[in-house]
Amino acid sequence: MNLDEAVIIKKFSSRMEADIAAGLLGSEGIETMVLADDAGGTYPMLQFVRGVRLLVAPEDEDQARRILQDMETGEAAESEWNVRTAATIIPFQKKKTEQVKQTLEQAMDIPQVIKQMAQEAKVAARKLGALSRGVKDRVILRVAELLQEQQARIQAENRRDVDAAKDQGMPAAFIDRLTLSDKVMASMIKGLQEVAALPDPVGAVTGMWVRPNGLKVGRQRIPLGVIGFIYESRPNVTVDAAALCFKSGNAVILKGGKEALHSNLALARLMQEALAEAGVPAAAVQVIPSVAREATTELLKQDELVDLIIPRGGEGLIRFVAEHSRIPVLKHYKGVCHIFVDENADLDLAETVCFNAKVQRPGVCNAMETMLVHEAAARDFIPRMFKRFRAAGVELRGCPRTQELDPETVPAKDDDWGAEFLDLILAVKVVPDLDAALAHIAKYSSNHTEAIITRDYDRSQRFLKEVDSSVVLVNASTRFNDGGELGLGAEIGINTSKLHAFGPMGLEELTTTKFIVYGDGQIRT
Repeated sequence: MNLDEAVIIKKFSSRMEADIAAGLLGSEGIETMVLADDAGGTYPMLQFVRGVRLLVAPEDEDQARRILQDMETGEAAESEWNVRTAATIIPFQKKKTEQVKQTLEQAMDIPQVIKQMAQEAKVAARKLGALSRGVKDRVILRVAELLQEQQARIQAENRRDVDAAKDQGMPAAFIDRLTLSDKVMASMIKGLQEVAALPDPVGAVTGMWVRPNGLKVGRQRIPLGVIGFIYESRPNVTVDAAALCFKSGNAVILKGGKEALHSNLALARLMQEALAEAGVPAAAVQVIPSVAREATTELLKQDELVDLIIPRGGEGLIRFVAEHSRIPVLKHYKGVCHIFVDENADLDLAETVCFNAKVQRPGVCNAMETMLVHEAAARDFIPRMFKRFRAAGVELRGCPRTQELDPETVPAKDDDWGAEFLDLILAVKVVPDLDAALAHIAKYSSNHTEAIITRDYDRSQRFLKEVDSSVVLVNASTRFNDGGELGLGAEIGINTSKLHAFGPMGLEELTTTKFIVYGDGQIRT
């Protein structure tokens, strides 16, 4: 193609958007050229300022414009598909949406797309590490404002995901995790405001000491770098993860699930708007524009560019990521959470706590899945507790001792004891003593959250000491294993492995430390 004669048929806000469109035209036999004033990729931010141009030969201009126009025309402006990071939204007719998605997936060179996203994130991460707290807080608070201003539009997009999930017969707990209700939206806004109000951990010196030779040695908090975040179904996590990574100075690449596609794209578009207003590199927060599994596997190969992978979702997702990643993985594993009702528990308190832990939101990871009851309390506690559970629609699966006390109880299978039901289902076991409760928890727990209901101080302290989970509670609901409830602001996940953080991960857990040393000419002898 002769560059002097080439025709500009469209400008894009990033090189990758132009590359995707070029691939689409190329699949139709049209030669293209992409030009961007970004110094050959050295300064990718320039492409967002000056635009990226897509050129074709004069003889191909009409056909190329028709192809792009066919893809851009449509009756419903709200039917959107994002080809990059939600900075550019292209409307399509609803009846053509799936066809268009497949066309874009075919046109997209997924390995190249992911590689370039990771490269741009690496460049952005260097700038984020030096960004002032004031700039970071302004961006986060602007996202909160936009959530409020655009709530109706975001919820309209979310309803499309919810309706699709209902049509597929997904369970109520799944629908609950997927829904951006007014309450969830308010919680997202509050979470952003709380993150903005938190101290910026980046640059904080956590300790300083003087060596015998006069060297002053300290530790300073620094960002991890680039974080790949892979998650399912809960679209509110998109905003939580982006805000926490951004405030802690990390660039983030988000890979959401197909079930929350429209919700995630609407939220991503909003965040890109806030970043652009502040002049922050768009690559600070990126959403992978493909729902294909290949995009996930390619992200997991970027060990030279991505510093950490955080998966958040079902057991299958966590195992897939852990098995295929070349990058260190923090596992937000399943929540098989237990409550042990001790022999001298306050039964009124126990009933209130256990009901909240199971019924308030059964589809979340910190809901109680197994209730253990001391045999001395079982005869008084189980009948009253089961009556309340059944009134709320809870299916009860119990051991033989439980069935003796309540013949309507469904016999528990071996698999029930280690199950994360994420539904109104509860496994119940009567145990002879605290030792048996601790042994059961040690065998079946996922190291997420466990609680004891007791009035005995010594027994509560033993439970706290011996239970090896990320959060252990006394006389409180397991539902409190949550970054916001524990004062961390929004959380990016609950790590059930012990490296490098254990439990809810807030700002500080998304940083590490480096040594800083002050000297006055010391040399090694």
